Amino acid sequence: MKITGIIRTIHDFPECIAASVAADNLSEMETRATIHEGTGVVETTITGTRIRSIIASMDDYLSNLTVAEELSKQGSDKGSEH
Repeated sequence: MKITGIIRTIHDFPECIAASVAADNLSEMETRATIHEGTGVVETTITGTRIRSIIASMDDYLSNLTVAEELSKQGSDKGSEH
């Protein structure tokens, strides 16, 4: 059985966030930045055959996403480029 999950999150700098988290993606993960109805979105698809592996991948991804978002906000507060 193939299992697929999609995580969509909203960000001020979606390209920056997507590039940051995609660097750690496993082979069964795909991350992209999009604009949906004028809002920046990062969308990651995780596919696998074992639910435990998918949950572990999602957990790691969400941790990386949190760090990327925090660093992006710190950078924007200082007026730096992303």
